[in-house]
Amino acid sequence: MTYGNYGSSLRDLPRLRASKRKRVSSYDRTGGNEDRLTVQAGTTVTLADIEGPGSINHIWCTVALPLKDVPDAVDVDYLRRLVLKITWDDQEHPSVLVPLGDFFGMGHAKTANFVSAPLQMSPQDGKSFNSWFHMPFAGRARVELISELSAEPVFFYYYIDYELFDSAADDLGYFHAQWRSERPTDGVPQGTQSNREYQVEGINDTGDGNYVILDAQGRGHYVGCVLNIRNLRETSDWNWYGEGDDMIFIDGEPFPPSLHGTGTEDYFNTAWCPTQTYHAPYHGITMPGGDNWSGEISLYRFHVEDPITFTESIRVTIEHGHANKRSDDFSSVAYWYQTLPHRPFGIAPVEERLPFPRSR
Repeated sequence: MTYGNYGSSLRDLPRLRASKRKRVSSYDRTGGNEDRLTVQAGTTVTLADIEGPGSINHIWCTVALPLKDVPDAVDVDYLRRLVLKITWDDQEHPSVLVPLGDFFGMGHAKTANFVSAPLQMSPQDGKSFNSWFHMPFAGRARVELISELSAEPVFFYYYIDYELFDSAADDLGYFHAQWRSERPTDGVPQGTQSNREYQVEGINDTGDGNYVILDAQGRGHYVGCVLNIRNLRETSDWNWYGEGDDMIFIDGEPFPPSLHGTGTEDYFNTAWCPTQTYHAPYHGITMPGGDNWSGEISLYRFHVEDPITFTESIRVTIEHGHANKRSDDFSSVAYWYQTLPHRPFGIAPVEERLPFPRSR
């Protein structure tokens, strides 16, 4: 009994399988109805510690801030203050280290109902989080929740559904997710440039200075990202944030990379400076911004049917405005599978993760 050559389509459902389904959840061990963890500020709790071989196939959770309606509550940005951490096979460094809300597909410490294939936020108002990314492991899976709230507890309810196998498959990558940010991006002043010159003219023939979504080493495949932008340019002129091209460099290749795109909205499979919310299985806009693309934007693109493979390294980048001229608030989550060990990565201090400028 191993992971098996199974898909996840309706066509595959008749194939009988022999794995053992298991679950770790927050149910009340006393038999009562307190089916949650109370996670105190400044603590780390272990959600699951599973001996493999196995595969985590589904994570559901919801979180509540008991004091959110108190006028002096200080931790209203708790979805950026809570961090999901997953470590595989007793590795020294975690493979997943992402603020909770961002991991499940939406930035800015906000929630909204949306549906994609691997990630969903469900009613009420997107406060129910789901991941269907499959996460196989050979020896051990350790899932933790880190609270970096300053004072307040949170109520946390969760399921972690997984399968156990008799043996591990040696051709499976390990799931990874990383949060990055640049706040603001390193743009240039408009100065005497016209709006057209500033927004759409100029040269970028190296890819230097692009916003970096992922910079990984090893063998694996990149399977997508969430990109969050807060438009920091205040103007009544045409203020589209997304003239930047995506550029994905594989195995150390020089410019131009094998995968060079034509604009931010194009990489996210939309077109013509969209202003609408939209969600499809593999791409979408969960937050389109306000008038003239002001305020907060959140986009996703998942390479489920078209994973981007690499054998030595991958560098996933995107311009912040054409020729990297704009200075906006960028943050992102990259999702990928690869061999272990991976290039270690951390996460920015909590003060640098809060929505910018901080919303209260």
